[in-house]
Amino acid sequence: MSKFSAYLEKFKKYHFEIKHLIVLFIVLIFFMILVSLVQKTSLQELLLRTQEWYQRDSAERMANLTATSLELLLENAGSPFSNNPEERQRMVQSFNIILSQQILQQNVEAVCIFVSRGGQIYAIDDGNVLYDYFFDHSIPLHRTENDPYAAALALYQNTLQEAMRRSEQIFSIAEGDHIFHVFVPFVPKGEYVGAVYVKNTPDFTFITREIITSYDETALIFASLIILGLLAMFYISSYTVKERDEAQEQLYREREQYLLEVIDREKEALFTRRIYHTHHKAEKVMGFIKEDLRNLDKENIEAIKQRVNRYANFVSRVIYDMKWYDPPLQTIRNPAFQTDLNEVLQFIIDHIFLRTAHQVNYQFRIDLQPQLPPVSINEFVVWEIFEPLIQNCVEHGGEENMEIRVRTVYSAPNNIAEVFIGDNGKGFAPELLQKNEKGIKQLFLESVSTKQIRENAGYGCYIAYEIARRRCGWDIDAENLPGGGCHYVIKIPLPK
Repeated sequence: MSKFSAYLEKFKKYHFEIKHLIVLFIVLIFFMILVSLVQKTSLQELLLRTQEWYQRDSAERMANLTATSLELLLENAGSPFSNNPEERQRMVQSFNIILSQQILQQNVEAVCIFVSRGGQIYAIDDGNVLYDYFFDHSIPLHRTENDPYAAALALYQNTLQEAMRRSEQIFSIAEGDHIFHVFVPFVPKGEYVGAVYVKNTPDFTFITREIITSYDETALIFASLIILGLLAMFYISSYTVKERDEAQEQLYREREQYLLEVIDREKEALFTRRIYHTHHKAEKVMGFIKEDLRNLDKENIEAIKQRVNRYANFVSRVIYDMKWYDPPLQTIRNPAFQTDLNEVLQFIIDHIFLRTAHQVNYQFRIDLQPQLPPVSINEFVVWEIFEPLIQNCVEHGGEENMEIRVRTVYSAPNNIAEVFIGDNGKGFAPELLQKNEKGIKQLFLESVSTKQIRENAGYGCYIAYEIARRRCGWDIDAENLPGGGCHYVIKIPLPK
């Protein structure tokens, strides 16, 4: 019972669809027709061989019966009846009856006796001629060229005469499918004198036709019953599969709905964490705005006004990002945007990080190539990419006298701009530079951080990577440097 259950469980793994049942149905019908045709062909061959054997046997029996009757008649005749006309007439009539009654058969076309005298072979099919030959020893008349027995006589004379004389056996030669030339040794009183020839055309095709017709009817009924059974099975299976598909479809819909809800919840959770991540940046910028407003006077009003305006635009961008998970693409990439990467990097360094540099012991080394063309990306989207990378260098460098390096390079032949952001600190941990199955380094994955407290951590590099790769189409990578430290490499294809 356990083996049966195991086989049953193994079979349940295979799910049959409508197309599988249709293929199975077609294959069964095809093999049924093939088997029926093969069996019909075999039956026809058997019937033809049986018919040929029976035709030959029937023709030989009939010819042998004719020869035996003539031999018995001659043996019982005794002495010649030349002086007794009545006895002569009776013998001639007996010969004619034996020779002619076979002609009356439907399948017999010719009956005669081949005899030889003086080296010449004669065909006798008349009682008077036969009586004269045996009792009066007269020579039969020669026949014309249109003699109906000429072909059989030539066959007997050239091929069969000596063989029959030696073996005294019946010879039958088939011509086509239905004509048999039968030669029976004629041995009256034990002396070989010739051969009885019978041309027989037995036809038993009507029996073959009846058998084949009966077989076709049986095969048709059998095939109809099988087809009806298969159709019934197909209908039942289709109905069962239909019910299963409907249940499966409902299950898939429920699962799809569940997955959509899970995705929505994950998006909401991720969205919430992203808002939390940018919230403290907005708080810091708002602190800078308040500080600038406190320090406002006549001499610095223009500089503070411009700086506060960019601070406010950054905060408004943060608030704008809080409206939806995926902002419209035209608010990120647009030919109307002509952002100077050097200017954005310089502003972030001067007015974000250097304003708090007195709290942490670090310094910047900046090398910005002035020929760098502008990019068609929103300025504050660029800010959201560069600021987390610089902040990561500040927080994870691990050195007291740390130097943060920011460099831009423009390759005119390739029309590519490169931004390098790095430090001379302890570098990335080797496990953070390993790639997952999608080819993304662990450093850029969500919630990956080296901080001891991981709650709401590990989103800076992830957000920078997502915005750079998914929204801006930039290539971003991270690597350790041979002489110590590490850097991020952002490759920016420029419009032609």
